Amino acid sequence: MNDVEVEKSIGKVEFESSSTFLNKGFTWAKQEALSYAHNGEDVVGLWYEAALPGRAAFCMRDVAHQSAGAAILGLQNHTKNMLSKFAEGISSVRDWCSYWEINKENTPAPVDYQSDSDFWYNLPANFDILDTCYRQFLWTGDTEYLNNPKFITFYEKTINEYVRAWDKDNDGLMEHYPEYGRRGIASYNEDGLQPLIAGDLISAQYAGYSAFAKINELKGNHKLEKVYKEKAAQLQKIYQNDWWNEGSSRFYGARLQNGEFYEPYYDIANFLPLYFGLISDKEKLKLALKDVKRNGVVNVEGKSYFPEIYYKNGDKEEAYAILLELIDPSLIRREYPEVSYAVIGSIATGMMGISANGDTKITTMSQLPNELEWAIMRNVPILNNVIDISHNSNRETSLTNRSGNTLTWKVQFSYKKDQCLINNVTVDLQHEYGLDGVVTSFAIVTVNEGETICASAI
Repeated sequence: MNDVEVEKSIGKVEFESSSTFLNKGFTWAKQEALSYAHNGEDVVGLWYEAALPGRAAFCMRDVAHQSAGAAILGLQNHTKNMLSKFAEGISSVRDWCSYWEINKENTPAPVDYQSDSDFWYNLPANFDILDTCYRQFLWTGDTEYLNNPKFITFYEKTINEYVRAWDKDNDGLMEHYPEYGRRGIASYNEDGLQPLIAGDLISAQYAGYSAFAKINELKGNHKLEKVYKEKAAQLQKIYQNDWWNEGSSRFYGARLQNGEFYEPYYDIANFLPLYFGLISDKEKLKLALKDVKRNGVVNVEGKSYFPEIYYKNGDKEEAYAILLELIDPSLIRREYPEVSYAVIGSIATGMMGISANGDTKITTMSQLPNELEWAIMRNVPILNNVIDISHNSNRETSLTNRSGNTLTWKVQFSYKKDQCLINNVTVDLQHEYGLDGVVTSFAIVTVNEGETICASAI
Protein backbone atom coordinates (compact mmCIF):
# COMPACT_ATOMS: atom_id res chain seq x y z
CA MET A 1 0.00 0.00 0.00
CA ASN A 2 1.67 3.27 -1.11
CA ASP A 3 1.56 6.49 0.92
CA VAL A 4 -1.42 7.88 -1.01
CA GLU A 5 -3.42 4.69 -0.40
CA VAL A 6 -2.41 4.71 3.28
CA GLU A 7 -3.58 8.31 3.63
CA LYS A 8 -6.89 7.44 2.01
CA SER A 9 -7.36 4.58 4.48
CA ILE A 10 -7.17 6.81 7.56
CA GLY A 11 -10.34 6.44 9.60
CA LYS A 12 -12.15 4.28 7.04
CA VAL A 13 -12.42 1.16 9.19
CA GLU A 14 -15.94 0.33 10.36
CA PHE A 15 -17.33 -2.10 12.89
CA GLU A 16 -20.80 -3.47 13.53
CA SER A 17 -22.11 -6.27 15.70
CA SER A 18 -25.21 -7.60 17.41
CA SER A 19 -24.37 -5.45 20.48
CA THR A 20 -25.49 -1.82 20.37
CA PHE A 21 -23.28 -1.00 23.37
CA LEU A 22 -20.19 -2.44 21.67
CA ASN A 23 -21.00 -0.61 18.43
CA LYS A 24 -21.26 2.70 20.27
CA GLY A 25 -18.03 1.91 22.07
CA PHE A 26 -16.20 1.29 18.81
CA THR A 27 -17.53 4.55 17.36
CA TRP A 28 -16.34 6.43 20.45
CA ALA A 29 -12.92 4.75 20.35
CA LYS A 30 -12.44 5.51 16.66
CA GLN A 31 -13.40 9.16 17.03
CA GLU A 32 -11.36 9.57 20.20
CA ALA A 33 -8.24 7.95 18.75
CA LEU A 34 -8.41 9.94 15.52
CA SER A 35 -8.79 13.16 17.50
CA TYR A 36 -5.28 12.52 18.86
CA ALA A 37 -3.74 12.08 15.40
CA HIS A 38 -1.72 14.91 13.82
CA ASN A 39 -1.12 14.79 10.11
CA GLY A 40 2.12 16.63 9.47
CA GLU A 41 1.40 20.15 10.69
CA ASP A 42 4.03 19.91 13.45
CA VAL A 43 7.84 19.88 13.31
CA VAL A 44 7.98 16.20 14.30
CA GLY A 45 5.89 15.17 11.29
CA LEU A 46 3.14 12.54 11.42
CA TRP A 47 2.32 11.57 15.00
CA TYR A 48 -0.46 10.79 17.45
CA GLU A 49 -0.62 11.53 21.14
CA ALA A 50 0.70 8.66 23.20
CA ALA A 51 1.27 10.12 26.64
CA LEU A 52 -0.71 12.00 29.25
CA PRO A 53 -3.33 14.16 27.47
CA GLY A 54 -2.19 17.71 27.04
CA ARG A 55 1.53 16.98 26.82
CA ALA A 56 1.50 17.07 23.00
CA ALA A 57 3.98 14.21 23.04
CA PHE A 58 4.46 10.47 22.56
CA CYS A 59 6.41 8.08 24.79
CA MET A 60 7.90 4.69 24.00
CA ARG A 61 5.65 2.38 26.01
CA ASP A 62 2.44 4.04 24.86
CA VAL A 63 3.41 4.07 21.18
CA ALA A 64 4.36 0.40 21.37
CA HIS A 65 0.96 -0.48 22.78
CA GLN A 66 -1.11 1.91 20.65
CA SER A 67 0.53 0.80 17.39
CA ALA A 68 -1.86 -2.09 16.64
CA GLY A 69 -4.96 0.07 16.92
CA ALA A 70 -3.23 2.81 14.95
CA ALA A 71 -2.55 0.46 12.02
CA ILE A 72 -6.22 -0.54 11.89
CA LEU A 73 -7.15 3.15 11.81
CA GLY A 74 -4.80 3.67 8.84
CA LEU A 75 -2.19 5.51 10.93
CA GLN A 76 0.67 3.14 10.14
CA ASN A 77 2.82 5.93 8.68
CA HIS A 78 2.30 7.95 11.85
CA THR A 79 3.55 4.99 13.85
CA LYS A 80 6.51 4.47 11.54
CA ASN A 81 7.54 8.10 11.87
CA MET A 82 7.38 7.94 15.68
CA LEU A 83 9.24 4.64 15.82
CA SER A 84 11.90 6.13 13.54
CA LYS A 85 12.32 9.06 15.96
CA PHE A 86 12.95 6.62 18.80
CA ALA A 87 15.35 4.66 16.59
CA GLU A 88 17.26 7.81 15.68
CA GLY A 89 17.50 8.78 19.35
CA ILE A 90 19.58 5.79 20.48
CA SER A 91 23.00 7.05 21.54
CA SER A 92 26.16 5.99 23.33
CA VAL A 93 26.09 9.17 25.44
CA ARG A 94 22.88 7.87 27.04
CA ASP A 95 24.21 4.31 27.39
CA TRP A 96 22.24 3.34 24.29
CA CYS A 97 18.91 4.65 25.57
CA SER A 98 16.80 6.72 23.22
CA TYR A 99 14.49 9.56 24.28
CA TRP A 100 11.67 8.20 26.44
CA GLU A 101 9.22 10.90 25.32
CA ILE A 102 9.33 13.19 22.28
CA ASN A 103 7.08 16.21 21.74
CA LYS A 104 5.56 17.79 18.67
CA GLU A 105 8.60 20.07 18.33
CA ASN A 106 10.74 16.96 17.74
CA THR A 107 12.65 17.44 20.98
CA PRO A 108 12.78 15.27 24.11
CA ALA A 109 9.92 16.26 26.41
CA PRO A 110 11.40 18.52 29.14
CA VAL A 111 9.34 16.83 31.86
CA ASP A 112 11.37 13.62 31.28
CA TYR A 113 14.68 14.93 29.99
CA GLN A 114 17.07 17.50 31.45
CA SER A 115 20.35 16.28 29.99
CA ASP A 116 22.05 13.11 28.79
CA SER A 117 23.00 12.38 32.40
CA ASP A 118 19.58 13.23 33.86
CA PHE A 119 16.58 11.76 32.13
CA TRP A 120 13.67 9.38 32.75
CA TYR A 121 14.05 5.95 31.16
CA ASN A 122 12.37 2.58 31.67
CA LEU A 123 14.69 -0.21 30.54
CA PRO A 124 11.98 -2.42 28.92
CA ALA A 125 11.42 0.33 26.32
CA ASN A 126 14.09 -0.47 23.71
CA PHE A 127 12.94 -4.09 23.49
CA ASP A 128 9.28 -3.06 23.39
CA ILE A 129 10.02 -0.81 20.42
CA LEU A 130 12.03 -3.54 18.64
CA ASP A 131 9.11 -5.95 19.08
CA THR A 132 6.68 -3.28 17.84
CA CYS A 133 8.70 -2.73 14.67
CA TYR A 134 8.48 -6.43 13.90
CA ARG A 135 4.73 -6.50 14.63
CA GLN A 136 4.20 -3.48 12.40
CA PHE A 137 6.03 -5.25 9.59
CA LEU A 138 3.77 -8.30 9.99
CA TRP A 139 0.61 -6.18 9.78
CA THR A 140 1.65 -3.68 7.10
CA GLY A 141 4.23 -5.58 5.03
CA ASP A 142 6.39 -2.44 5.11
CA THR A 143 9.93 -3.69 4.43
CA GLU A 144 11.51 -0.52 5.84
CA TYR A 145 11.25 -2.28 9.19
CA LEU A 146 13.57 -4.94 7.80
CA ASN A 147 15.91 -2.85 5.68
CA ASN A 148 16.00 0.82 6.73
CA PRO A 149 19.48 1.51 8.20
CA LYS A 150 18.11 3.56 11.11
CA PHE A 151 15.93 0.65 12.24
CA ILE A 152 18.67 -1.92 11.71
CA THR A 153 21.09 0.20 13.77
CA PHE A 154 18.52 0.51 16.56
CA TYR A 155 17.93 -3.25 16.63
CA GLU A 156 21.64 -4.08 16.66
CA LYS A 157 22.58 -1.49 19.27
CA THR A 158 19.68 -2.60 21.47
CA ILE A 159 20.52 -6.29 21.56
CA ASN A 160 24.26 -5.66 21.87
CA GLU A 161 25.57 -2.38 23.34
CA TYR A 162 22.36 -1.54 25.25
CA VAL A 163 22.37 -4.88 27.03
CA ARG A 164 26.08 -4.68 27.83
CA ALA A 165 25.71 -1.15 29.20
CA TRP A 166 23.00 -2.11 31.70
CA ASP A 167 24.02 -5.69 32.53
CA LYS A 168 26.89 -4.91 34.86
CA ASP A 169 27.26 -8.45 36.22
CA ASN A 170 27.11 -10.05 32.75
CA ASP A 171 24.42 -12.60 33.67
CA GLY A 172 22.26 -11.71 30.66
CA LEU A 173 19.74 -9.73 32.74
CA MET A 174 19.85 -5.94 32.85
CA GLU A 175 19.83 -4.28 36.27
CA HIS A 176 18.96 -0.99 37.91
CA TYR A 177 21.04 0.33 40.82
CA PRO A 178 19.94 3.10 43.23
CA GLU A 179 22.62 5.53 42.04
CA TYR A 180 20.99 5.50 38.59
CA GLY A 181 17.98 7.41 39.93
CA ARG A 182 15.38 7.76 37.20
CA ARG A 183 17.92 6.93 34.51
CA GLY A 184 17.47 3.24 33.73
CA ILE A 185 14.47 2.03 35.77
CA ALA A 186 14.12 -1.78 35.71
CA SER A 187 10.34 -1.76 35.19
CA TYR A 188 7.47 0.15 33.68
CA ASN A 189 6.13 0.41 37.24
CA GLU A 190 6.57 3.94 38.50
CA ASP A 191 6.01 3.39 42.22
CA GLY A 192 9.41 4.21 43.68
CA LEU A 193 10.32 0.61 44.59
CA GLN A 194 13.25 0.69 42.13
CA PRO A 195 13.96 -3.05 42.03
CA LEU A 196 17.16 -4.53 40.70
CA ILE A 197 15.27 -6.49 37.99
CA ALA A 198 11.56 -6.79 37.19
CA GLY A 199 9.43 -9.33 35.35
CA ASP A 200 8.33 -6.88 32.66
CA LEU A 201 11.98 -6.16 31.81
CA ILE A 202 12.77 -9.85 31.37
CA SER A 203 9.66 -10.36 29.23
CA ALA A 204 10.33 -7.31 27.05
CA GLN A 205 13.94 -8.44 26.55
CA TYR A 206 12.61 -11.89 25.59
CA ALA A 207 10.21 -10.30 23.07
CA GLY A 208 13.01 -8.15 21.65
CA TYR A 209 15.35 -11.11 21.19
CA SER A 210 12.54 -13.17 19.63
CA ALA A 211 11.65 -10.36 17.22
CA PHE A 212 15.30 -9.88 16.24
CA ALA A 213 15.60 -13.62 15.58
CA LYS A 214 12.50 -13.56 13.36
CA ILE A 215 13.70 -10.49 11.46
CA ASN A 216 16.96 -12.28 10.72
CA GLU A 217 15.07 -15.41 9.70
CA LEU A 218 13.15 -13.35 7.14
CA LYS A 219 16.40 -11.88 5.85
CA GLY A 220 18.11 -15.28 5.61
CA ASN A 221 20.59 -14.52 8.41
CA HIS A 222 20.16 -17.91 10.03
CA LYS A 223 23.24 -17.72 12.25
CA LEU A 224 21.90 -14.63 14.02
CA GLU A 225 18.43 -16.14 14.04
CA LYS A 226 19.75 -19.15 15.95
CA VAL A 227 21.79 -17.07 18.41
CA TYR A 228 18.84 -14.89 19.44
CA LYS A 229 16.33 -17.71 19.54
CA GLU A 230 18.67 -19.35 22.03
CA LYS A 231 19.09 -16.14 24.02
CA ALA A 232 15.30 -15.74 24.18
CA ALA A 233 14.92 -19.37 25.26
CA GLN A 234 17.49 -18.85 28.01
CA LEU A 235 15.57 -15.85 29.39
CA GLN A 236 12.39 -17.92 29.32
CA LYS A 237 14.11 -20.72 31.22
CA ILE A 238 15.45 -18.35 33.86
CA TYR A 239 12.05 -16.76 34.39
CA GLN A 240 10.06 -19.98 34.49
CA ASN A 241 12.47 -21.78 36.80
CA ASP A 242 14.04 -19.14 39.03
CA TRP A 243 11.19 -16.63 39.26
CA TRP A 244 8.40 -19.07 40.17
CA ASN A 245 7.04 -18.68 43.70
CA GLU A 246 5.70 -22.12 44.57
CA GLY A 247 4.18 -20.95 47.83
CA SER A 248 2.07 -18.26 46.18
CA SER A 249 1.53 -20.13 42.88
CA ARG A 250 2.67 -17.08 40.97
CA PHE A 251 5.76 -15.60 39.41
CA TYR A 252 7.68 -13.06 41.41
CA GLY A 253 7.29 -9.57 40.00
CA ALA A 254 10.73 -8.26 40.89
CA ARG A 255 14.08 -8.92 42.51
CA LEU A 256 15.15 -6.32 45.06
CA GLN A 257 18.50 -4.59 45.48
CA ASN A 258 19.50 -7.08 48.19
CA GLY A 259 18.94 -9.97 45.79
CA GLU A 260 15.74 -11.18 47.42
CA PHE A 261 12.53 -11.60 45.43
CA TYR A 262 9.66 -9.18 45.99
CA GLU A 263 6.76 -11.22 47.35
CA PRO A 264 3.66 -9.06 46.62
CA TYR A 265 1.92 -8.91 43.26
CA TYR A 266 3.72 -6.22 41.25
CA ASP A 267 1.12 -5.13 38.69
CA ILE A 268 2.62 -4.61 35.21
CA ALA A 269 5.69 -6.69 36.11
CA ASN A 270 3.35 -9.64 36.65
CA PHE A 271 1.03 -9.20 33.67
CA LEU A 272 3.39 -8.08 30.89
CA PRO A 273 5.05 -11.53 30.77
CA LEU A 274 1.60 -12.77 29.68
CA TYR A 275 1.32 -10.00 27.09
CA PHE A 276 4.78 -10.75 25.65
CA GLY A 277 4.23 -14.52 25.62
CA LEU A 278 7.13 -15.32 27.95
CA ILE A 279 5.45 -18.25 29.73
CA SER A 280 5.40 -21.60 27.92
CA ASP A 281 4.83 -23.89 30.91
CA LYS A 282 1.15 -24.84 30.62
CA GLU A 283 0.36 -25.19 34.33
CA LYS A 284 2.30 -22.11 35.39
CA LEU A 285 0.61 -20.13 32.62
CA LYS A 286 -2.84 -21.08 33.92
CA LEU A 287 -1.87 -20.10 37.46
CA ALA A 288 -0.32 -16.83 36.28
CA LEU A 289 -3.54 -15.93 34.45
CA LYS A 290 -5.57 -16.70 37.58
CA ASP A 291 -3.20 -14.55 39.63
CA VAL A 292 -3.56 -11.58 37.29
CA LYS A 293 -7.33 -11.98 37.20
CA ARG A 294 -7.44 -12.10 41.01
CA ASN A 295 -5.20 -9.05 41.54
CA GLY A 296 -6.27 -6.85 38.63
CA VAL A 297 -4.53 -3.62 37.79
CA VAL A 298 -3.87 -0.25 39.41
CA ASN A 299 -4.61 2.16 36.55
CA VAL A 300 -6.40 2.50 33.24
CA GLU A 301 -3.15 2.26 31.26
CA GLY A 302 -2.58 -1.22 32.64
CA LYS A 303 -6.22 -2.21 32.17
CA SER A 304 -5.92 -1.39 28.47
CA TYR A 305 -3.55 -4.39 28.07
CA PHE A 306 -5.97 -6.88 29.59
CA PRO A 307 -8.27 -7.67 26.63
CA GLU A 308 -5.22 -8.53 24.50
CA ILE A 309 -3.74 -10.66 27.27
CA TYR A 310 -6.92 -12.70 27.66
CA TYR A 311 -7.54 -13.02 23.91
CA LYS A 312 -3.96 -14.24 23.42
CA ASN A 313 -4.48 -16.82 26.14
CA GLY A 314 -7.87 -18.13 25.02
CA ASP A 315 -10.20 -16.47 27.56
CA LYS A 316 -12.55 -14.62 25.24
CA GLU A 317 -15.22 -14.05 27.90
CA GLU A 318 -12.86 -12.28 30.32
CA ALA A 319 -11.35 -10.32 27.43
CA TYR A 320 -14.80 -9.15 26.35
CA ALA A 321 -15.81 -8.22 29.90
CA ILE A 322 -12.80 -5.91 30.26
CA LEU A 323 -13.30 -4.54 26.76
CA LEU A 324 -16.80 -3.46 27.84
CA GLU A 325 -15.28 -1.77 30.91
CA LEU A 326 -12.88 0.18 28.69
CA ILE A 327 -15.66 1.56 26.48
CA ASP A 328 -18.00 2.39 29.38
CA PRO A 329 -18.51 6.19 29.51
CA SER A 330 -18.27 6.06 33.30
CA LEU A 331 -14.68 4.71 33.24
CA ILE A 332 -12.37 7.16 35.01
CA ARG A 333 -9.62 8.50 32.72
CA ARG A 334 -11.16 6.90 29.65
CA GLU A 335 -9.77 9.86 27.73
CA TYR A 336 -6.19 8.57 28.12
CA PRO A 337 -5.16 8.01 24.46
CA GLU A 338 -4.01 4.45 25.07
CA VAL A 339 -7.54 3.34 25.95
CA SER A 340 -9.18 4.17 22.63
CA TYR A 341 -6.30 2.76 20.59
CA ALA A 342 -6.24 -0.42 22.68
CA VAL A 343 -9.99 -0.89 22.18
CA ILE A 344 -9.61 -0.72 18.38
CA GLY A 345 -6.62 -3.07 18.47
CA SER A 346 -8.31 -5.57 20.79
CA ILE A 347 -11.44 -5.80 18.69
CA ALA A 348 -9.48 -6.38 15.47
CA THR A 349 -6.64 -8.64 16.62
CA GLY A 350 -8.46 -10.26 19.53
CA MET A 351 -12.20 -10.55 19.04
CA MET A 352 -12.01 -10.72 15.24
CA GLY A 353 -8.74 -12.66 15.45
CA ILE A 354 -7.05 -10.96 12.49
CA SER A 355 -3.29 -11.30 11.95
CA ALA A 356 -0.86 -11.21 9.02
CA ASN A 357 2.61 -12.46 8.11
CA GLY A 358 4.12 -9.40 6.40
CA ASP A 359 3.66 -10.89 2.91
CA THR A 360 0.34 -12.10 1.49
CA LYS A 361 -1.03 -14.33 4.24
CA ILE A 362 -3.86 -13.33 6.59
CA THR A 363 -5.19 -15.45 9.44
CA THR A 364 -8.57 -15.05 11.14
CA MET A 365 -10.23 -16.83 14.04
CA SER A 366 -13.45 -15.74 15.69
CA GLN A 367 -13.22 -15.05 19.41
CA LEU A 368 -16.69 -13.62 19.70
CA PRO A 369 -18.08 -14.01 23.23
CA ASN A 370 -21.14 -16.15 23.77
CA GLU A 371 -23.45 -13.15 23.95
CA LEU A 372 -22.46 -11.82 20.51
CA GLU A 373 -24.29 -13.40 17.59
CA TRP A 374 -22.26 -11.76 14.84
CA ALA A 375 -19.69 -9.05 14.07
CA ILE A 376 -18.21 -7.48 10.96
CA MET A 377 -15.19 -5.23 10.46
CA ARG A 378 -15.01 -3.41 7.12
CA ASN A 379 -12.28 -1.47 5.33
CA VAL A 380 -9.43 -2.94 7.34
CA PRO A 381 -6.03 -1.83 5.94
CA ILE A 382 -3.65 -4.78 6.19
CA LEU A 383 -0.55 -5.70 4.17
CA ASN A 384 -1.12 -4.11 0.75
CA ASN A 385 -4.85 -4.77 0.91
CA VAL A 386 -8.15 -3.56 2.29
CA ILE A 387 -10.41 -6.32 3.58
CA ASP A 388 -13.72 -7.00 5.29
CA ILE A 389 -14.03 -9.77 7.90
CA SER A 390 -17.33 -11.03 9.28
CA HIS A 391 -18.02 -13.71 11.88
CA ASN A 392 -21.31 -15.45 12.52
CA SER A 393 -20.69 -16.68 16.07
CA ASN A 394 -17.70 -19.04 15.82
CA ARG A 395 -19.27 -21.17 13.08
CA GLU A 396 -18.92 -19.06 9.93
CA THR A 397 -16.41 -16.50 8.68
CA SER A 398 -16.31 -14.47 5.48
CA LEU A 399 -13.43 -12.51 3.99
CA THR A 400 -13.77 -9.93 1.23
CA ASN A 401 -10.58 -8.81 -0.48
CA ARG A 402 -11.69 -5.29 -1.39
CA SER A 403 -8.42 -4.22 -2.98
CA GLY A 404 -4.82 -5.25 -3.30
CA ASN A 405 -2.90 -8.41 -4.03
CA THR A 406 -4.23 -11.95 -4.06
CA LEU A 407 -4.28 -13.17 -0.47
CA THR A 408 -3.62 -16.50 1.16
CA TRP A 409 -6.25 -16.82 3.87
CA LYS A 410 -5.84 -19.15 6.82
CA VAL A 411 -9.39 -19.42 8.12
CA GLN A 412 -9.28 -20.91 11.59
CA PHE A 413 -11.95 -22.30 13.92
CA SER A 414 -11.42 -22.40 17.69
CA TYR A 415 -12.34 -26.08 18.03
CA LYS A 416 -11.73 -29.43 16.37
CA LYS A 417 -13.66 -30.13 13.17
CA ASP A 418 -12.76 -32.36 10.27
CA GLN A 419 -14.46 -30.49 7.44
CA CYS A 420 -15.91 -27.13 6.52
CA LEU A 421 -17.71 -25.59 3.57
CA ILE A 422 -15.77 -23.08 1.47
CA ASN A 423 -18.38 -21.29 -0.65
CA ASN A 424 -20.54 -24.43 -0.23
CA VAL A 425 -17.78 -26.81 -1.33
CA THR A 426 -16.67 -29.39 1.27
CA VAL A 427 -13.01 -29.05 2.29
CA ASP A 428 -10.97 -31.13 4.75
CA LEU A 429 -9.62 -29.20 7.71
CA GLN A 430 -6.13 -29.40 9.23
CA HIS A 431 -5.48 -29.19 12.97
CA GLU A 432 -3.16 -27.34 15.35
CA TYR A 433 -2.54 -28.01 19.04
CA GLY A 434 -2.04 -25.06 21.34
CA LEU A 435 0.03 -24.72 24.49
CA ASP A 436 -3.12 -25.24 26.57
CA GLY A 437 -4.00 -28.45 24.71
CA VAL A 438 -6.87 -26.84 22.82
CA VAL A 439 -7.20 -28.06 19.23
CA THR A 440 -8.03 -25.59 16.46
CA SER A 441 -8.98 -26.39 12.86
CA PHE A 442 -8.08 -24.49 9.71
CA ALA A 443 -8.14 -24.37 5.94
CA ILE A 444 -5.93 -22.44 3.52
CA VAL A 445 -7.83 -20.49 0.86
CA THR A 446 -6.81 -18.17 -1.99
CA VAL A 447 -8.79 -14.91 -2.17
CA ASN A 448 -8.41 -12.75 -5.26
CA GLU A 449 -9.01 -9.01 -5.39
CA GLY A 450 -12.73 -8.28 -5.38
CA GLU A 451 -13.61 -11.79 -4.22
CA THR A 452 -15.59 -12.85 -1.14
CA ILE A 453 -15.05 -16.29 0.39
CA CYS A 454 -17.29 -17.78 3.07
CA ALA A 455 -16.08 -20.60 5.31
CA SER A 456 -18.53 -22.43 7.57
CA ALA A 457 -17.92 -25.38 9.87
CA ILE A 458 -19.95 -28.50 9.16
